Amino acid sequence: MGQLDLQAYNVRTDLALEAKEMAEQSGGVIPGIHSERQEEDGIVITSLHVQDEQGAAAIGKMQGHYVTLEVPGLRTQDTELQNRVATMFAKHFETFLERIGVGKTARVLIVGLGNWNVTPDALGPIVVENVMVTRHFFELMPDQVAPGYRAVSAIAPGVLGITGIESSDIIQGIAERTKPDVIIAIDALASKAVERVNTTIQIADTGIHPGSGIGNKRKGLTKEILGIPVIAIGVPTVVYASTIVNNTLELMRQHIETNKGDSNQVFGIMNQLEEQERLQLVKEVLHPLGHDLLVTPKEIDQFIEDIANIIASGLNASLHDAVDTDNVAAYTH
Repeated sequence: MGQLDLQAYNVRTDLALEAKEMAEQSGGVIPGIHSERQEEDGIVITSLHVQDEQGAAAIGKMQGHYVTLEVPGLRTQDTELQNRVATMFAKHFETFLERIGVGKTARVLIVGLGNWNVTPDALGPIVVENVMVTRHFFELMPDQVAPGYRAVSAIAPGVLGITGIESSDIIQGIAERTKPDVIIAIDALASKAVERVNTTIQIADTGIHPGSGIGNKRKGLTKEILGIPVIAIGVPTVVYASTIVNNTLELMRQHIETNKGDSNQVFGIMNQLEEQERLQLVKEVLHPLGHDLLVTPKEIDQFIEDIANIIASGLNASLHDAVDTDNVAAYTH
């Protein structure tokens, strides 16, 4: 039997945290990666700094800073928790702005990536609907703008299949005309872990590559391409069917060992495979049949609205000093 090329079956994830976890499973501690983890009020915050090219190569992510907010309780639609998440998000986002030198008067362009006709991909456009857009006031009546606000514009450029134009090209043209000092790009992501779907927010100062998590190689929104800093905000809304199958196999194995004591009778040689090897085997079976589908939870309609409001509220508070950071939920449309 010939040796299989498993490169095609590598796990795709947009989350730097997951990429780090997978790399650590293979080789332990990774040089060039610094991470810190803390928990506060049901929110797990992981700060990840990819310091050099060695660290970037190890996890397949660009050098820069990543912050991940994991909130399993978001599935319960707890309004109070959502408000706390929005406040926490705002505070961490302000740190990103300060780190890249974005001042209080800097002009901001918010870009909502994604397809508004497909619910799991509509995060960016819904955020754009809910952020405070103020640039036109600064352009038309600057003397009437109250202190504590900055010029913010927003656009949802659609997707290549609708417009026939790369999102990056659209944003580049807008940026050349409107001259923002920083771009904030929001997009839906893919995760390798079912438990992180609909419960996680990632912030990164490395820019964004639309569609990368689902295997689409799109032209990116990065400082190198656009000439100005780009902060990316993403939420995993989909997971691969192969990941669900693999997770189910592991849960079955644990259940059998808990209740029967020996899972070898059922799983046999599967018990000897590492998690990554088992996932690659599942992908090998599903992919040629076209069954390695992208899956989203049935609650996605309500969730996408909730998480979009959380992000929009956090952005409003972090971008405008006049917005009360401790009551961010009051400032969405």
